[in-house]
Amino acid sequence: MLINQPQSYTTVWSNAGSDTDFWTTLTQTLLPPYVNSCRWFAGKARQQTGFSAQTIHSLPLPDGDVAFLLILEASYADGVPENYLLPLSFLTKADASALAEIPEKGRIGELVLGGQNGLLIDAIYDERVRQVLFTAIYQNQSITQLKGQLTFHRGNGLEEGDDGLTSRVLPVDSSNSAMTFGDKYFLKLYRKLFEETNPEVDMVAFLTDESNFTHIPAFGGSIIWKRTHTDGSAQPDVTLGMVQRMVQNDKDSWMQTGDYLNDFLYGVPQRMFAIREDVFDKVELLGKRTGEMHCALYKPARNSVPSNPDFAPEPFTDEYRAFLIKRFEDLLERRYALLIDNYTKLDPQAQRLAWVFMEAKEMIETFIADFRTRPLHSLRIRIHGDYHLGQVLATTNDFVIIDFEGEPESTITERKIKHSPLKDVAGMIRSYHYAVSAKLFNSTETDNLDPDHLQRVSDRWFYLIRDTFLDAYLDVFGAPHPLFKNNSEINFLLLIYLLEKAVYELGYEISYRPAWVKIPLKGIIDVVREIEKIRLSDDTVVHDVPMLQTGLLQSR
Repeated sequence: MLINQPQSYTTVWSNAGSDTDFWTTLTQTLLPPYVNSCRWFAGKARQQTGFSAQTIHSLPLPDGDVAFLLILEASYADGVPENYLLPLSFLTKADASALAEIPEKGRIGELVLGGQNGLLIDAIYDERVRQVLFTAIYQNQSITQLKGQLTFHRGNGLEEGDDGLTSRVLPVDSSNSAMTFGDKYFLKLYRKLFEETNPEVDMVAFLTDESNFTHIPAFGGSIIWKRTHTDGSAQPDVTLGMVQRMVQNDKDSWMQTGDYLNDFLYGVPQRMFAIREDVFDKVELLGKRTGEMHCALYKPARNSVPSNPDFAPEPFTDEYRAFLIKRFEDLLERRYALLIDNYTKLDPQAQRLAWVFMEAKEMIETFIADFRTRPLHSLRIRIHGDYHLGQVLATTNDFVIIDFEGEPESTITERKIKHSPLKDVAGMIRSYHYAVSAKLFNSTETDNLDPDHLQRVSDRWFYLIRDTFLDAYLDVFGAPHPLFKNNSEINFLLLIYLLEKAVYELGYEISYRPAWVKIPLKGIIDVVREIEKIRLSDDTVVHDVPMLQTGLLQSR
C-alpha cells in the first residue's frame, strides 16, 4: 500500500534497528493501513488505539544487508493487546529486478533512508530472507538479539543436502504465511504470536521425533524466540515459524467424502440406497490412522524412564472436570438464548428439533452433573484438538493428518490441555454428520423430497459411516487399554464430547447459516436420546427429570 509522498529519514536501513524514532513514526504512519489490509491481522473489526514496535530482531543477510523481524503490538480500546510478526526488508531503486518480483500485497510503502530511495516490503517476498531462515534451521543456528535469542532448530524431517533449495511464497491468504522450498518443504510463519510455544510445533515435533507415526507432514524444524527478563531470568519461548515436509495429495477428506456422497445422492430421488464398498474401506482406514495417532501420543513412563511431562497421560481430575463443565454451561446458556431470539427464523423441521432440545434442558443439566462426580478411570492425553475431515489430506492410497494448532477460538494454554482422545473422535463423527446432511439438504436433486424422508436417509448413511469409523478406531487399541477403562466409559465420554461439539456448532449456524441449524440440532437430539438410554439403565437415575419429548419431532 503506497502513499503519495515518500517519508524521509536520516537513518540508513542497516542502522534502523536501534533508531526508536524511526520505528515510532513507522508504526504510526505506514504500518497501520498496511497491516489492516492483511488477511492475517485479526484485529480489523476491533476498535484500535494504536500500534507500537515491541521488539525488533535483526537478521543478517548474505550480501551484507539486513532484514528485521518486527514484533508489532496492536492495542485496542477493549481487551488485551495482540502481538504480530512482520518481517521487513528495504529494497532500493537500484534493485530493479528484485522490486519487480514483489506483489502488490507485499509492498508496504516508499521510503527515503539516508538519502536512498526504496521500497519497504514484507520480507517473506525477499528471496534472501527466505533462504536465510531456511539455512538457519538447516544448520541449527542461534542469533543473539538485544532481547533474547532467535533459535533455529532442525527436526528429523529435514534431509541432508537440502540446504540450497529455491523458494517461493504460496499465494494463499490465511492467518499465517507459507513459503515452500524446492516444493519439498513448507515453512509456516506464524503471524499472530502468543506468550508461549505454539501447540502445533510441540505436537508435530513430538510425533516426528518421538514416535513411529508417519501420517503427518514430518517436522523439519522451528524458529523460536527465546526471551529473557531484564534480570536474566527466562520467559516462556515464543514460536515464530515451523518447517514441515510437503505432502502430495489429491484433496482433503471433506472433498473426498463429498465425492462419495455425490454417487450416493444420485440414487436418493429413486429411493435407492447404495454406498460403494471402497467408501467403507476409506472410512475404516481413517479410523485406523486416527487410533494410531492417539497411540503415538500416549507416552507413559516406562522402565523408570519418566515421560515428557507435556505429553504424559493424566487422569480425569476435579480441575479438568470443572474446566470442561464451566465451558459447557457457558455454551449452553448462550445457545438457549440464541435459539429463543431466532426461533421464528427457523424452518419447521429445525423448530421442532429446537423445541425438543430446549425441553431436554433438565436432562442435559443432570448429565453434566453426572460427569462432575462419576468415577472415571480412563486417561487424558494431548490430542489434535480441531479434528475434522478438512484436517485430513487424502493421498493416493492413504491419509495425512495436518494442522495441529487446536481450536482457533481457544487460548494457547487451553489448546494444550489434555483431553480424552474421544474428543477428536467426536469431532470427526460430527464432521461426517455435516458432510451427509449438507449434501442431502442443499442439493437440487433433493429439492422436491420430503424433509423427514431426507432426514431418515441421511441418518442411515451417517450411522453406518459413524459405526465403521468408530469400530476401526477402537480396534487399534484392543481391550483393555489404559486410555479407555471399558465400553461404558467410552460411551459416556463420547457423548460428553459429541454434545459439547454439537452445542458449539449450533451457535455458528444460528449466527451465519440459519438454513443449516438443523444439522447440529439433530446431532444434539441424537446424543440426548443416548443419554436417556443411560438414565433408563442406571440404578441412580433421577426419576423426576422429564423424559425426552420425541413426539414433538413429528410433523403435523
